[in-house]
Amino acid sequence: MGRTAIDASSTVLSGWGLYPRSSCHLVEPETIDELRRSLDSSSTIPRGLGRSYGDPALNEGGQVLGMTRLNRYLDFDAETGVLRCEAGVSLERIIDTFAPRGWFPMITPGTKHVTVGGCIANDVHGKGHHAQGSFAASVLTMRVLCADGSIVTASRTENSDLFWATFGGMGLLGVVVEATVQLRPIETTYYRQQAIIVNDLDEMLDAFDENNSTFPYSVAYVDPTSTGQRLGRGVLTVGDHARLDDLPARLRKRARHVSRGHLATVPFELPSLTLNPLTIRLVNGTIKNVLAYAGAIAHYEKFFYPLDAIGHWNRGYGSRGFTQYQFVVPLEDGRRTMRGILETIVSSGSLPFLNILKRMGKASGGHLSFPFEGYTFAIDFPIREGTRDLTRRLDDMVREAGGRIYLGKDAFLEAASFRAMYQRFEEWLGVKRRWDPKNVFTSDQARRLELLPG
Repeated sequence: MGRTAIDASSTVLSGWGLYPRSSCHLVEPETIDELRRSLDSSSTIPRGLGRSYGDPALNEGGQVLGMTRLNRYLDFDAETGVLRCEAGVSLERIIDTFAPRGWFPMITPGTKHVTVGGCIANDVHGKGHHAQGSFAASVLTMRVLCADGSIVTASRTENSDLFWATFGGMGLLGVVVEATVQLRPIETTYYRQQAIIVNDLDEMLDAFDENNSTFPYSVAYVDPTSTGQRLGRGVLTVGDHARLDDLPARLRKRARHVSRGHLATVPFELPSLTLNPLTIRLVNGTIKNVLAYAGAIAHYEKFFYPLDAIGHWNRGYGSRGFTQYQFVVPLEDGRRTMRGILETIVSSGSLPFLNILKRMGKASGGHLSFPFEGYTFAIDFPIREGTRDLTRRLDDMVREAGGRIYLGKDAFLEAASFRAMYQRFEEWLGVKRRWDPKNVFTSDQARRLELLPG
């Protein structure tokens, strides 16, 4: 994804947001030995399927290690659901292989087109964070290729500093070459769900409070076109794993059904004029109706990965791309903060394409992991002339509220704001100095946010 070859040694890469783009030297090893030999001691960063939105897996003028060919299963315990695999294995492949056998990823973000290594580097989370935590909760051990060429084992008891700092560490400590992860037992690949229609922000946050202790999964769509007293209007969807007895008779015969492929594909980058206030309102009206009248039983594809049904959907934002601005703010005074941010967005004239709201549970990941207990909002902004200025205004509001920006989605955050948001950064920097003292692992984002020790 996001790759354009320009000569034998250089490739233009982007993240999923198609912004920014960088000319990098892409290397795609197929074995651990090839990976070790490919390690560039001057400047390198690992990359999975390119689903980070901004620039964490870009390295202008330097090397990018494409990890998708290191995608082998190494061991699986059918009794416990413990899987050992190379870091280039995708969640899609894990689902295709193990869901028919009664196992599913324990933690999953909003797309299955991500590698295990990418899930670790971003410490991804999903609509179940309040009940299940981030991806770190599912990882037992990992093996990491370090800057000196050695491969070490990291776990909660062995090299624990490297283990925890790697979650959310954006690939800057070393290359995860394999991981041992715990899968979740399932009876079916379906989910019980309930749609709750809400009329404003207070109703929305009340609905989270009332349902998150009952349902392990919750996510809300917030209508970006609603203003004034209707600000925050939308649909909260809550759900749980469906047992075999929950399914209607027609579904029980294929209770562990796995889907493959896309329903449709955006074939090329659409003209920027395609996204305008009219089309944004039409699309959001459709999304709201689909969610409000969804059935009581949903397949995992619709429940977790609705956007995966459209291949290359990011091309719909045009050649200028988009940024997904995701932040989390504490529960304390969270309503006032959320209202202020929504009002700032509405008054800016930069109508977002999609707003997704979740309530997170307690922090459980690494030094630079994004999630902590609070409200998180993910907002898609098509790149426009004023986008950078708007995100900086929002950054100020998030920082002043004691919140932070998700590095896996970020394209604009400044170094000073980052340091104020991530209180454990100095601790993480100490781990970086120990395991990568010469800053072999670097990226465009690392340089922008000054993540590299001097």
